Amino acid sequence: MLALQITEIKPFMNKLFLGDTFDAFQLSEAIFVTFNTFHIDGSLQKDYYSSEELETQNLSQQSWSFWRQVRPFCLDLIRGKHTPLEFRIVFRLSPANVEKLLAQSQLPVSPADIDGLFLNLHFRQGMLTCTTGSSLRFFTLDKTLEHLWDDLVKKFLQKQEIVFC
Repeated sequence: MLALQITEIKPFMNKLFLGDTFDAFQLSEAIFVTFNTFHIDGSLQKDYYSSEELETQNLSQQSWSFWRQVRPFCLDLIRGKHTPLEFRIVFRLSPANVEKLLAQSQLPVSPADIDGLFLNLHFRQGMLTCTTGSSLRFFTLDKTLEHLWDDLVKKFLQKQEIVFC
């Protein structure tokens, strides 16, 4: 697990809510505390869609909403003259990107063995932290995948010019 402090919050918020920086991540959950507490479960409700919509939008194999699908609603929750009291957003690496990571690293782990590679954002009292996490469907003492994920997150943040310490 990696814990990072985001030091330039306003540019980060612009990338998070106004840009497409995090759009390739899937949303596990989000909680926004403003005048009320709003909780968003990122699991895709396939019964909401017709079979035609599932097919045309490539949603049939998708279990979680992508951030790009939910971001406008989240922006509406925090938009206004008051800063949110708090928010927590839990992203997960998409299955396609999990497969890409495993192929590049040549780890002897199947994508089906990975429950999730997570990126957790927590904003509270003017501070923004970013932590990583991983969940496997089997027990292992080997932390190679966890370290690869931590490194990938740091590289991603650096590439996006997100300042952290």
